[in-house]
Amino acid sequence: MRRVKVKLLPRKPGRKSDLKRKRREGWLPVEIYGKGVENKHAWINVKDFASLPHGEAFLIEAELDGETRVCLLKDIQFGWLGNNPIHIDLYDLSNVEEIEVEVPIEFVGTPAGVEAGGTFEPVMHTLTIKAPPAKIPEKIVVDVSGLGLGEALHVRDITPPEGCMILDNPEETVAVVYEPEEEVIGEEETGAEETGETEATS
Repeated sequence: MRRVKVKLLPRKPGRKSDLKRKRREGWLPVEIYGKGVENKHAWINVKDFASLPHGEAFLIEAELDGETRVCLLKDIQFGWLGNNPIHIDLYDLSNVEEIEVEVPIEFVGTPAGVEAGGTFEPVMHTLTIKAPPAKIPEKIVVDVSGLGLGEALHVRDITPPEGCMILDNPEETVAVVYEPEEEVIGEEETGAEETGETEATS
């Protein structure tokens, strides 16, 4: 699984005015916590946060006070605009044997049903897995080339990566190939033609 190194600055809880000033200067408050570890308050640079990977699972090697802590990005709090992060939570994995995490799905291959004129529609984009931190994959690759017209792929059909357990409901639909819609001549159009013929006769 991919690891990203990030350097943090120590943070002392203070007044709201200090917090606002730091945010204006390009820093976000970070809280680091975990099982059996000391909670830490820190700052992360906005640019460093924005450069973190998107669309894949990853771990963060957070350097703080000369110590590196392997963490999972646990939560992001946003402001009232909905797109501006204002607080970050990191979960320290030092004493964790297994953890639950969402991992993106990558669909590969062209479904047989699509080649026959159908439409492929992904329903789920992530899977929730339970695994040791070292076994968490960046993504779960699913081959959909064997999916025919009108067929669906379910969670139960996916083989989990080594060392991982999929926690989602086995009956949940992951993706489906819809059959092409048949072109039907509208009854109103046919009715209009018949009406026109009747009027012409009378």
